[in-house]
Amino acid sequence: MHQPPIVTRFAPSPTGLLHLGHAHSALFGWKAARVAGGRFLLRIEDIDPVRCRPEFVAAIFEDLAWLGLEWESPVRVQSSHLEDYAAALARLDAMGLLFPCFCTRKDIEAEIHAAGHAPHGPDGPVYPGLCRRLDPAQRAERLASGQPHAVRLDMAKAVDLVGQLTWHDQAAGSIAARPELFGDVVLARKDTPTSYHLAVTVDDALQGVNLVTRGADLFEATHVHRLLQALLGLPVPVWHHHRLLTDESGRRFAKRDRALTIASLRAAGHTPESVRHMAGVIP
Repeated sequence: MHQPPIVTRFAPSPTGLLHLGHAHSALFGWKAARVAGGRFLLRIEDIDPVRCRPEFVAAIFEDLAWLGLEWESPVRVQSSHLEDYAAALARLDAMGLLFPCFCTRKDIEAEIHAAGHAPHGPDGPVYPGLCRRLDPAQRAERLASGQPHAVRLDMAKAVDLVGQLTWHDQAAGSIAARPELFGDVVLARKDTPTSYHLAVTVDDALQGVNLVTRGADLFEATHVHRLLQALLGLPVPVWHHHRLLTDESGRRFAKRDRALTIASLRAAGHTPESVRHMAGVIP
């Protein structure tokens, strides 16, 4: 049976300069596609209107090209495709799986404090379900008044609908999906009409990505993405969550580590070859 070509992607958010950890991730996905004779895509995940800046987009292109990476054009920019996420939300809403959430962080913290405890998931305390339990009339009234709100997935309903799911990671093997660990995840925020979970799932499907390579810090998020794929009838890729680069103290690289950005290393006289060696991925 003919296997489709491998399609990978690197999908940074333009909220700062790329660092060595980003270089490792980009080179990892690029090399996986290159070795298999496949395709490598670049995607700009700029759904955060506050933190994302055009100068960081330009820097991403410059840094990756300097490292020797090549990618297909046009580059998908999430903020230019909000209608795709709106369509996915509409489909989930038609299935009765969404509810508006008017809670502030203080509301959620107060409810958790009043309860005396809260289950913890991969992202911290699990949402206690305040707005899921709202009286329908009260919910309609608050929506009609234009009160700002996020949109959450009714996790219990969603899991019950699809049943048990699995996903495959090239490093960890077959994994039983446990999206319920996250509780009622946010799929659209008050200040932007989507969320990371929804946008990345829709984008990977639309772009034909069949091997998702990304850092181990996103391993748990795959439980939610696998659920969304099942709900929306999307193809299921294979994943490979690679190790995270750390400094000598064992702390993972972050955008605040300015001395370790690709731009600063280039300015200090490093060559693309030396930075690729520092990033731990040799073409």
